[in-house]
Amino acid sequence: MSNGAWTDEENDLIVADYFAMLADDISARRYSKAEHRRALLPLLNDRSEGSVEFKHQNISAVLKGLGEDWIPGYKPAFNFQMTLVDAVARWLALNPAWLGRQPGLQSAAGLREAAQIWIGPPPTLSNQPPPQE
Repeated sequence: MSNGAWTDEENDLIVADYFAMLADDISARRYSKAEHRRALLPLLNDRSEGSVEFKHQNISAVLKGLGEDWIPGYKPAFNFQMTLVDAVARWLALNPAWLGRQPGLQSAAGLREAAQIWIGPPPTLSNQPPPQE
C-alpha cells in the first residue's frame, strides 16, 4: 500500500468522485459509497480502502471550510493536505455551475446540520447583595 503523499492526479480523481456522490446525495438519488470506492481504487496508486474513506472525510472538511454542502456520511476530518484544497478549487473552476446553485437545497427527507445559535456570555457571580429596586 502506498504511504506517500497523494498526487494531484489522485486528488483530482477522488474529488471528482466525491462531487458525483454529493450531487446524488443532494438530489436524493440512491448511490453506494462502497461501489464508488471500489471503482476508484484501481485508478489510484495502490491506496487502501481506508485511505480513500479518510480522504473523502478530508474533502468534507475542505467543503465545510468553504461553506459548501458536504456528504453527511463522511464526517469532516480537518488534517488535510493543502493540495486537496487546490484539487477542490480546480474541480470548482471546471464546474462553475456548482457554485451558481443554491447551497443546501436537499430533499425534505435529507437531514442537515442544525443552525448554530449564538448565546452570549453567562452571567458572572458576585459576592454583593442584589441591588435595591
